[in-house]
Amino acid sequence: MREKGCSPEQIRRFCSRVEQFLNDSAGEIPESEIQPVRDIPKLKELEANPEILGRTAVIKLNGGLGTSMGLQGPKGLLEVKNGKDFYAILLEQRRYFGKVHDFQPPLIFMNSFNTEEETRARLTALGFEQDLPWSFLQSQVPKITEEGELPEGPEEYAWCPPGHGDIYASLLDGGLLEKLRAEGIRYLFVSNIDNLGAVLDSRAPAFMEREGLSFLMEVTRRGENDRKGGHLARSKSGGLLLREVAQCPKSDLEEFQNIEKHRFFNTNNLWIALDDIDESWTELPLIVNRKPLIPQDKSSQQVIQLEQAMGAAIGIVGRAGAVEVERDRFLPVKTTNELLLLRSDLYRLTEAGNLEARTERPPKVSLDPKYFKMIQDYNKRVESVPSLMNCESLTVEGPVTLHQGLDLEGHAHLRAD
Repeated sequence: MREKGCSPEQIRRFCSRVEQFLNDSAGEIPESEIQPVRDIPKLKELEANPEILGRTAVIKLNGGLGTSMGLQGPKGLLEVKNGKDFYAILLEQRRYFGKVHDFQPPLIFMNSFNTEEETRARLTALGFEQDLPWSFLQSQVPKITEEGELPEGPEEYAWCPPGHGDIYASLLDGGLLEKLRAEGIRYLFVSNIDNLGAVLDSRAPAFMEREGLSFLMEVTRRGENDRKGGHLARSKSGGLLLREVAQCPKSDLEEFQNIEKHRFFNTNNLWIALDDIDESWTELPLIVNRKPLIPQDKSSQQVIQLEQAMGAAIGIVGRAGAVEVERDRFLPVKTTNELLLLRSDLYRLTEAGNLEARTERPPKVSLDPKYFKMIQDYNKRVESVPSLMNCESLTVEGPVTLHQGLDLEGHAHLRAD
């Protein structure tokens, strides 16, 4: 890590996580230690205060490559709607906001060592510029074995980002907080690059200001597709916490996936009081991810990636809260199933650059992962996205090709040998 230029603080934090892992104190959160969350404030019922957005900066988590979908570069380069990628649509949203409000909040990308150069090239091509720094780098840490050793293999696969929980350490270490404070920024709105529903809304920071909160998480009701996503819960002492599936004992997985009991899902849209971030925010629960050393080669050596989730700060920050939002603020693209939905006629791209749903309940889409999981296979087999306006569910099995002019209704099940 020293050879890579990592700071003493980065090295200290990583060594502490390795010790946690080796001492088996990388916290599981069993069902017996938590309580479900029933009711929380709704964003749509809160009072707005547009003035507060003049003291807000937007941070987009942009460190991922989308390897689970077979992408080779930054996920933001994926064409998602009307031939436009995430970056192009995000800048459309920003320009429209500036036209309506006569100012544009700073837009900053948290990049990884994998995404910095390609993101810079794309944003330059799109004409993006601002006076404040447009990016900062999250740190990189070594992958390790179960024994806490370094794995054997090519150097290019030896490193990994430590999860988006690294945002707090990266903000503290890089000097960006001071620059934002000097510009009068007091709130940060953080969200994933692949969530086009995460747009600025003054009701959230206004609520924080009234309640004296340091941290606010946007959550939404869990649906059938969200059973594996991190859910909100309460500790025995009554405080809020976030439980990820990697922190759930296998014996409790059925309860974890009970969407009636654990109703609220973390959208990863977070609002943060900038002045309250300190070193204690870096001491997040550890998430242990077991993966092949070479992502494209499932037979390569199994390694450990020690990660943290930024939403877990809700469990360690003294004045933290959550607010329930409608589903239109959470429109991610984690799989080709979701990509098909967003590219379909169920959503339209508005003048403001927002995705507008044309149905209250989108159908559940299940594309055969053998033939559709990777974007290259998806593009080969989806020649044209079918109309889903009257579709209740879509299941595709086998090497089906979706041709132009398909109009699917009811429970559509397409199968080919």
